[in-house]
Amino acid sequence: MKASELRAKDVAALEKEISDLLKAHFGLRMQKATQQLSNTNVLKQTRRDIARARTILAEKKKGAA
Repeated sequence: MKASELRAKDVAALEKEISDLLKAHFGLRMQKATQQLSNTNVLKQTRRDIARARTILAEKKKGAA
């Protein structure tokens, strides 16, 4: 997910996006643990997406205060 797409969302949508990404990342970790995940690169991508969304959320909260 691109940063420009995340910046277009409001705070509530960002929080929902983060929770969805965390759930997806958990599922991917479980697949990796049971050796069902063939493309482990997806773990890195979801981790970075979570960090990107959290950073933009913090920026929006700081700007609103």
